[in-house]
Amino acid sequence: MAEVSIESVTKVYPGGVVAVKDASLRVDDQEFLVLVGPSGCGKSTTLRMIAGLEEITEGLIRIGNRVVNDVPPKDRDIAMVFQNYALYPHMTVYKNMAFGLKLRGYPKAEIDTRVAEAAKILGITSLLDRKPKALSGGQRQRVAVGRAIVRKPAAFLFDEPLSNLDAKLRVEMRAELAKLHHRLQTTTIYVTHDQVEAMTLGDRIVVMNDGVIQQVAAPLTLYDYPANIFVAGFIGTPPMNFLDGALRREGDRTYFAADGIKVKLSRDLAGRVEAHTGKEVTFGVRPENIMVKGHIEFAEDENVVGSQVVVVEPLGDEQIVYLQAGGQDFIAKVDSHVSLEVGDTVNMIFDVSRVHIFDSATGINVSVREPASVV
Repeated sequence: MAEVSIESVTKVYPGGVVAVKDASLRVDDQEFLVLVGPSGCGKSTTLRMIAGLEEITEGLIRIGNRVVNDVPPKDRDIAMVFQNYALYPHMTVYKNMAFGLKLRGYPKAEIDTRVAEAAKILGITSLLDRKPKALSGGQRQRVAVGRAIVRKPAAFLFDEPLSNLDAKLRVEMRAELAKLHHRLQTTTIYVTHDQVEAMTLGDRIVVMNDGVIQQVAAPLTLYDYPANIFVAGFIGTPPMNFLDGALRREGDRTYFAADGIKVKLSRDLAGRVEAHTGKEVTFGVRPENIMVKGHIEFAEDENVVGSQVVVVEPLGDEQIVYLQAGGQDFIAKVDSHVSLEVGDTVNMIFDVSRVHIFDSATGINVSVREPASVV
């Protein structure tokens, strides 16, 4: 086990394509760190540079106290699990798991012991004599993880390991990986495009976009205190609602105003965004922080917006409601027992204690209550 760090790492491909730009990051010993972001954001490239499968253009990579820029992958004391499992089809499960140890010259008795221990942990002891073609996707993934476990490396690297599995199996394997990390306590760096995986697995999450680290924080910190519009829109399902407008002062109160929509900010929030009064801003509110009511008594409230239901998506315990108001589209997440139909005229009530204000020019969240970690 070891700390892993990258310092001012940049990756430029031929033709001047910048895949990762000046990235700095520290992964603590025994930590489970998740890199997340859309396709092409640089997360897999970052992982592959740590593994030694991609050369870095600039910067330093350390595993433990050792700079590994020029160390070949096999000598970095890491084990990687790939998206496509990368199992040898002609070998049994046992031989797949033992192959790396055999190459390193471990005695057969120790190989047998390590393979047996890993197989027991993963529940695949009965599969050791089978070949990959006789395994399900979930079983193959367990074998791939087992092959990494037997190495007892300083760090595990996972590159979207669950993306080939169906939804139900993905949930099961996610729980298995969480239990495995709790048991082994090995430093782990995990890449995914699935924010649910990121939120449920990571001690901390690194959000990337266009090769740049946007924010590094614990899952709930990312959700409650996103550093900028990108993070706010990426974390959360459905995504945060955004509305462009301006902050206005009327008497002793501050309002967000856009076409046909006016929201009175709480005094606490108004104090935090005071410097942006009179400026163009972006108002953000999560779907779960919008209440939908059809009762007329709410109509006079300053933070109630009349709207029309466009689409209703029932999901069992809740429903996703698409609304239009003031020429703007909104998404709300409400209890499934609220009776709503397409065409209904309803009132949206914003929870003003949970809204965010972003600087329109920079995208920075100017309403955060605490510093948002960026490295």
